[in-house]
Amino acid sequence: MSFEDLGVAKWLSEALSAMKIHSPTAIQSGCIPKILAGHDCIGGAKTGSGKTIAFAAPMLTQWSEDPFGIFGLILTPTRELALQIAEQFAALGATMNIKICVVVGGEDFVKQTLELQKKPHFVIATPGRLADHILNSGEDTISGLRRVKYLVLDEADRLLSNSFGGDLERCFSVLPPSEKRQTCLFTATITDAVRALKDKPQTKGKPPVFLHEVETVDQVAIPSTLTVNYVFVPSYVKEAYLNSILRLPKYEKSTAVIFVNRTYTAEVLRRTLRKLEFRVASLHSEMPQGERTNSLHRFKAGAARILIATDVASRGLDIPTVELVINFDIPSDPDDFIHRVGRTARAGRKGDAVSIIAEKDVDRIQSIEERINKRMDLLEGIEDDDVIKDSLSETSIAKRESLMDMDREGFGEKRKINKRKHGIDTAHETSGKREKKIKKSKKSGSS
Repeated sequence: MSFEDLGVAKWLSEALSAMKIHSPTAIQSGCIPKILAGHDCIGGAKTGSGKTIAFAAPMLTQWSEDPFGIFGLILTPTRELALQIAEQFAALGATMNIKICVVVGGEDFVKQTLELQKKPHFVIATPGRLADHILNSGEDTISGLRRVKYLVLDEADRLLSNSFGGDLERCFSVLPPSEKRQTCLFTATITDAVRALKDKPQTKGKPPVFLHEVETVDQVAIPSTLTVNYVFVPSYVKEAYLNSILRLPKYEKSTAVIFVNRTYTAEVLRRTLRKLEFRVASLHSEMPQGERTNSLHRFKAGAARILIATDVASRGLDIPTVELVINFDIPSDPDDFIHRVGRTARAGRKGDAVSIIAEKDVDRIQSIEERINKRMDLLEGIEDDDVIKDSLSETSIAKRESLMDMDREGFGEKRKINKRKHGIDTAHETSGKREKKIKKSKKSGSS
């Protein structure tokens, strides 16, 4: 079956062929005809299965028939994912003079305002920054959003979590009502919150919501081409074991992503591994957006062999060369583990995932194994005696020097000050509310 058989425009099918994409994947075959037929759609498939094209192809096909104003809005949880989706839309629509606007934090607010006022064909945004524009940029800026034909929530399970609730509501408030637009949700993990949307009352005359899961939930979790291993270590020497893993003959030339839970840990590891002469880049929320983008480009271009990242990099990022994912810290949510290891073994390729398990991580690992329906195997080649002999001393020195450098440079001070300010503001707000309550009760008591 070809993309044209699914109803995709001839020009777009040719663009896909030029990108060496000739046959649709299961998620694309399932969703593209239904979206073109007017259905709202929920698509679930493992990472690396082509979900972006599953919503981009029908949107671009219909846009090319009537290219007006802001045709589609794509919301996504991270800046890096927004930029990646924008690159794919730009590549697919290169021959059609497509206009795209990326609206994410850390970039010039005024420049984004001017771009939105020009009513580009597609807006790709993070909910927080788009909500800021809706609040502060005026009707001229957001008026184009009131006529969008498509709304896409990419990584829908994350967007529908509590952390995005307020921003999403504000974004939805300026869009056409659901009966006047198509809504598509795509995710690698179909949660109860996502699935529940299928059973909401439907608008009269509109086709029912189409739910397409490529496989059962357990099979969707991780690709069959992914090898899942672990090492069990004392927490205070995790860095030394990481050094040994990266120097194993089978991994010494592998492109790797190392996931951590905190920005502070990401910075310690970046500096430590650099002192150990690894080519390293990092990606976390305390970095300015320009640095985040540069790090990602360096990693994609091969200038850095290792990317150290928090979960800002776990969602959707497609870097075909990643051969190894290391969980330096174990995530508390098994779904986060699935998204992390999904950075490798994409689109049928092989990949390895190694988890460094400390004494406090056992319960988390049991939850993860239950969720992925698979037991991890012990990583071969890592012996305690070898780590002590070859790695412990040099890693400890590098880490100690890194911590001293960070302390001298005041890493994280800005965040601490902001937290302190936020704490003071919250305290003032709480005491103010308390005073109002006391005054109110006094009034009601005297009346």
